[in-house]
Amino acid sequence: MPINNRQIIYANTPSPAIDPSLTNGTFKLNASTIPNNVPTDKILVRAHYLSLDPAMRQWLTAKRSYIAPVERGHVMRGQSIAQVVAVGDSLKTQYKAGDWVIAYSGWQEYATLLPKEAQKVVVPPGCQPTDAMSVLGMTGLTAYFGMMEIGQPRKGDTVVVSGAAGATGMVAGQIAKIQGAKRVVGLAGSADKCEFLRRELGFDAAINYKDADWKKQLKEATPEYIDVFFDNVGGEILDVCLSRAARDSRFVICGAISQYNAKKPTGPASFMNVISQRVTMKGFIVFDFAKKYPAALQNLGTWLAQGKLKRKDHIIKGGLEAAPQGLVNLYEGANTGKMMVEVTPLSEALGGKAKL
Repeated sequence: MPINNRQIIYANTPSPAIDPSLTNGTFKLNASTIPNNVPTDKILVRAHYLSLDPAMRQWLTAKRSYIAPVERGHVMRGQSIAQVVAVGDSLKTQYKAGDWVIAYSGWQEYATLLPKEAQKVVVPPGCQPTDAMSVLGMTGLTAYFGMMEIGQPRKGDTVVVSGAAGATGMVAGQIAKIQGAKRVVGLAGSADKCEFLRRELGFDAAINYKDADWKKQLKEATPEYIDVFFDNVGGEILDVCLSRAARDSRFVICGAISQYNAKKPTGPASFMNVISQRVTMKGFIVFDFAKKYPAALQNLGTWLAQGKLKRKDHIIKGGLEAAPQGLVNLYEGANTGKMMVEVTPLSEALGGKAKL
């Protein structure tokens, strides 16, 4: 018998913000079926946790980017932690039912995938499979390469991270500490997040950018100016940090979540400091460093197992249909840590005793 499959389809172009309504918004819910006879060169997977990522807004409309936009009428693009439920004949030496994988499944409950679209989850000692979509996944790798390859924090440096309580920012700040930075300062959007950064992650200072005097606080927290700025936010925060740039500082441009839903994105007014302070500003995409993933994952896994690197997940209940509102909440800063949607509870995993 065919397998019933629910999907979230990209239906209407955002204008400019995402409308989470599944009735007449950006996405719609679609019921379909998948044949249970899996092609010989593919596997059938069932999604359990769906990744929500800031880049998703750009995937909907950006014409000239590192990846083609999602086409209207197609399943929304996305990664998931999924379980293999059936294997094509030619792949039975590579996969078996019950294997956990990071799947390029899109926003749907089931997907039939090629091997290159489903990487087995290898869990280092002291880690857990959900880490493969956060600290040991693309978010962790993004933080790693942005900080290690571009930011290059050194002993004595002052490092500032915007969006510091998000999935990428929290890892970036911790890597700076591991590399010996003298002072690591995080910018986040609530007092609770700032407390988390200081108390749980060991940031030297954390500033709520919603405070009226946040610019004054940043000045006081960076008495020797900013040597490395890891930016996930853009907009006014980038501008203010650029005004605090130290000589020969490195500005890592990872994201600009404050601008993704803006009709007219704005750039920094303090741009002349790039000249006077000889600032290097470099954007990057994690895929640029694909050949270095294994070494990076080994380092991240070692730090995690040693307790030098901590993680936090923000898991949304409610199934697949919770994803659109979850994505809107991501842009509003609702999460501390990696945001995921629980598509299928673990109680329904094969074997019933899977641990994540």
